[in-house]
Amino acid sequence: MTTTPTRTPTRKRVLVICQLDAFANGVKPAAIERFLGERGYDAHLVDTYHLSRWSGAPGPLAGRLPAPSPRKLALYATEAAAALLTRRWGFGRRHLSYYLLVADHRLRRGILKRSLPLDDFDLVICETVYDAGVLACARSAGTLYDAPAPWADEVFYDGRLSGRQHAKLRRLETNLFESVDHLALHWESYARYAVERYGISGRNLIPLNFGCTPAGQRAAFADPPRVVYLGNLSAGFNDPELLSRLSALYPHLDVFGGPPPDPSLQLNYLGYAPSLDVLRNYQLGLVTCSKDPLRRDGFSSKHLQYLSYGLPVLVPAWRRHLDLLQGSFVYTEETFRSVVDAMGVERRWRWASDRAYAQAQHLSWNETLRPLEQLLNDDAPLPEDEKWT
Repeated sequence: MTTTPTRTPTRKRVLVICQLDAFANGVKPAAIERFLGERGYDAHLVDTYHLSRWSGAPGPLAGRLPAPSPRKLALYATEAAAALLTRRWGFGRRHLSYYLLVADHRLRRGILKRSLPLDDFDLVICETVYDAGVLACARSAGTLYDAPAPWADEVFYDGRLSGRQHAKLRRLETNLFESVDHLALHWESYARYAVERYGISGRNLIPLNFGCTPAGQRAAFADPPRVVYLGNLSAGFNDPELLSRLSALYPHLDVFGGPPPDPSLQLNYLGYAPSLDVLRNYQLGLVTCSKDPLRRDGFSSKHLQYLSYGLPVLVPAWRRHLDLLQGSFVYTEETFRSVVDAMGVERRWRWASDRAYAQAQHLSWNETLRPLEQLLNDDAPLPEDEKWT
């Protein structure tokens, strides 16, 4: 998987290390590659999603077999142990996840250090915590860790760490935050959270919010309004049980995503969305999330996807910082049905839809990724009003 860029004296080279899954992790790296390419930078994407697999062989079997390398075999064994010991076994999930996560993190660092010519690039960006350890191996290249969310707290609130393990993983992550040249998180409230809860200095923070691509054709009004949920259906922080209870409260609620949900949730599950254009068939987007401190301060990438089609977004009342996302409307289980029914009035819905679509324009990728261009342009320092504070 070695990547060798074409070296030129004037065209800056950027390496983006990422894991292109079927959810949000695959969206931002592709947007960064496009954004930089359109501006004349030499951007290279390295997908490590199947880093442990025999990716050089043709056919679907290659995606299942381990690669013939001692380190990759060890990574493959670690991934298999995680699947076996921590997905369904409660004790293993709570007490063994830490060791497997740290092993995965270290093995990936070693594999990528040997396979990527890091210092052939001007800037190395990492979009996933699992691979971020390799950033410490760059000598002359600048480094940017663009973290989706604070990892240690995410894993802890998901019930996969003891208190002692949580503290150790936080120290590992804090050292990573402080060691890179530049640090960003996928949403500005996560950056504030890291400063306040982790106690990081923030000296290397830059804004690099998640973005969206505003649709050319917006959603249209309909009564009764149809509600759509788009996203991961197994992650605990998305609270599938809450989604199930809301579905029981309102019959016109469709669910797209994966993996296929437990039938006991009784969702109107329609599989993976063929494209985001399915959002044009709905009038409201739905976000669900857990009530832990991280998710209260967090955001959902699906939120921006809904906005990009002009869908007003229904958000749990416990989520904070909604002033950053106009076109959002809070609900509780007790008020959910009345909030939805209120959007059956066309004048009210169009006003909310206009706010949502205007917010999407402000959060287009061309806007949210501008700090990255400033970072690469040595002659144009980041304006004061765009620095993270």
